[in-house]
Amino acid sequence: MSTGQPEAHDAVDVIRTKRDGGEVPEEALRWMIDAYTRGYVADSQMAAFAMAVLLNGMTRTEIRVMTDAMIASGERMSFSGLGKPTVDKHSTGGVGDKITLPLAPLVASFGVAVPQLSGRGLGHTGGTLDKLESIPGWTASLSNEELHEQLRDVGAVICAAGSGLAPADKKLYALRDVTGTVEAIPLIASSIMSKKIAEGTDSLVLDVKFGSGAFMQDIDRARELARTMVELGTDSGVATTALLTDMNTPLGLAIGNANEVRESVEVLAGGGPADVVELTVALAREMLTLAGQPDADIEAALRDGRAMDSWRAMIRAQDGDPDAALPTPHETHVVTAGEAGHVTRMDALPFGIAAWRLGAGRARAEDSVVHSAGIDLHVKPGDRVAAGQPLFTLLGHDESRFQRALAALEGAWAIGQDAPEATSLVRERIID
Repeated sequence: MSTGQPEAHDAVDVIRTKRDGGEVPEEALRWMIDAYTRGYVADSQMAAFAMAVLLNGMTRTEIRVMTDAMIASGERMSFSGLGKPTVDKHSTGGVGDKITLPLAPLVASFGVAVPQLSGRGLGHTGGTLDKLESIPGWTASLSNEELHEQLRDVGAVICAAGSGLAPADKKLYALRDVTGTVEAIPLIASSIMSKKIAEGTDSLVLDVKFGSGAFMQDIDRARELARTMVELGTDSGVATTALLTDMNTPLGLAIGNANEVRESVEVLAGGGPADVVELTVALAREMLTLAGQPDADIEAALRDGRAMDSWRAMIRAQDGDPDAALPTPHETHVVTAGEAGHVTRMDALPFGIAAWRLGAGRARAEDSVVHSAGIDLHVKPGDRVAAGQPLFTLLGHDESRFQRALAALEGAWAIGQDAPEATSLVRERIID
C-alpha cells in the first residue's frame, strides 16, 4: 500500500543481497519488515526473501535486527510495575507435552510472576489453551489489565496472546507456511522470540525438543535453533537459557486434552509420571535461577501443596472450576501386548497423529477439538509386559475414528526380550 512518499529502499535489492549470500544492511532489513507489514512489499517478494534466508542463512546481527523490526510492528508489554521478577517458558512442542500446566503455578508459588502467553494446537502437536479449555468455565482471553491484575494477585497466567504482539510475525508465518520456508532456523527463531520479547518478560527459558515427535527431529538442528534463540534473547536484554530435551517418546502417560489436565494435577499433587515430574522440575529450576532463586526447594512445593494452591487460584482467576469433573470419552479401545517382553520403543509422532485423528487435535485453525479424545498409555519403553497386558487405550466420542488412529499406530511400538538402554530426557543446557 503506497503512502505517496518515496520508499527508502527497494525490495529487489534486499532479495538480491540475501540471494547472493550477503548481509542485508540494518536499515534496509528494518524497512523490508515494515514495508511488508504495511503491504508495500508483496507476498511474492517476501516469499523470495524467505527462500533466500532458508538457503543462505542470516548472521546474528541480521536475526537480531529482523526480530527487533518484527517487535516494532506492534505493541510491547511491560511488567515493570509488578514489583516482582517475571519469567516465562516456551516449548517448541511435542506429544504429551503438558509441562506448562504444572510449571507456571509451581514457579509462581515462589513469588515469581509467570506470564505464559500460549497458543492452540495444530496437527499432532497439542495446544496449551485447548488443554485448559477442558476445565468447565475456564477462559483463555484476558485484557492486558486483567493479565496484569492476575500476575499481581495470583502470580501465574496462562492465556491467549493478544493480536497486538508482533503482527509482522503473524503475516510472515502464514506466508512461510505456504512457501516451503517453515524450516528456516533464522525465521523460526525470529518468529518465536519476537512474541516472547514483545511480551515484556525479564527472563525466558526455552524447552527445545528433538526427536520423532518434535518440530526439529534432528538434534543438531534443534541445538542450532536453541542457540539462535538464546542469542536473540541475550541481544535483546532478556536473560535466556535453553534445555534440549528428548521427544522420541511421548511425554508422560496422557496424550490429549482433558487427560493431560488430569496428569498435570497429579504432578501438582506430588505424584505423576516420572518423566513429566523430571522435566517440570528441571524447567522450574532454570526459571527460578533466572529469577534470582537458585536454591529454591522445588520438590517441597510439589509435596506440601503450595503449587496446587497456586494452580487452583490460577484456574479460578480465569473463571474455571478446579473441582469440576473433566470431560470423559464415550468410547474406548484397548490395545494389548501380543507377546511378553520389554517395551523397546514407543515412537512419539505416530501416537501424536493417532490422538489427532481421534479428535484431540485439529487439521485447520478453525476446527474444534474433542476435549475427551486422546490416548492413555499404560506402559513406557523399558517396562516389562506380559502377553495380553494393556499397552494403551484410545479415547474418543466416535468409534469410527478408531480404525484410522490404529492405522497411524501400525509399527509405532515394539516389544523385545532385552530392555532398551536408558537415555536422559534433558540432553543439554544451552546458554550464551
